[in-house]
Amino acid sequence: MADIELSFWEHLDVLKSYLLRIIVVTVVCAAVAFGFKEWMFGIVLAPSRSDFIIYKILHAEPFDIQLVNIGLTEQFMIHVRTAIYFGLLAASPYILYILYRFVSPALYKQEKHYAVNVVVAGYAMFMVGILVNYFIIFPLTVRFLGTYQVSSDIHNMLSLQSYMDTLMMMSVVFGVVFEIPVISWLLAVFGLLRAEWMRHYWRHALVIIVIVAAVITPTGDIVTLTIVSLPIWLLYEASIWIVKSAQVGHRENAIG
Repeated sequence: MADIELSFWEHLDVLKSYLLRIIVVTVVCAAVAFGFKEWMFGIVLAPSRSDFIIYKILHAEPFDIQLVNIGLTEQFMIHVRTAIYFGLLAASPYILYILYRFVSPALYKQEKHYAVNVVVAGYAMFMVGILVNYFIIFPLTVRFLGTYQVSSDIHNMLSLQSYMDTLMMMSVVFGVVFEIPVISWLLAVFGLLRAEWMRHYWRHALVIIVIVAAVITPTGDIVTLTIVSLPIWLLYEASIWIVKSAQVGHRENAIG
């Protein structure tokens, strides 16, 4: 524990100073991103083009998706919001570091060890989830839904707002989904999850994974559904190994 005990108001002052630092760093990062508009939207809009990397790998047929603006202030506001998202993403390591500095004095050595492991692993897996969504899941979803037609007489013109909302929503969803191994490890450490249970109920887990994949990417294409389900299933399999390792470590500590 910390050698110097702070009062409630002193803790509040420290929290205020940390939050101010977070806001300043995030605003600076967002302002820089705002200035690099072409670069930023080159990244954001790349999955809507038929020359994106995943389409080349899958040898997908060329397609054309038209994004339109339907509001007077929409493009400017989307520019601002996207810059804020990039700012948060760029500032996120610093934000986690500052939050850890605020919480760590109240933790014991063993708790700090667990906290660092959870934060680092959780952050890394969240970022991996975002990347998997950006390079694989979201492009396949955009291609299917953006070119889907109930009739050849009806042409698709997607709004930029719809495109951005879907990208951000799916990025968050897959960031959370990729926390499965971290959550499994935590549950195993507290004795709430066992590898034997996960092995026994693998069929149930597979059905749930396919359902989740179908909800995330509402497509009738079995190839796309398989591509979406596969990384989630691999996460489940990895979680079994992680839980088993946590159980072994827990038993060794108990014997020691």
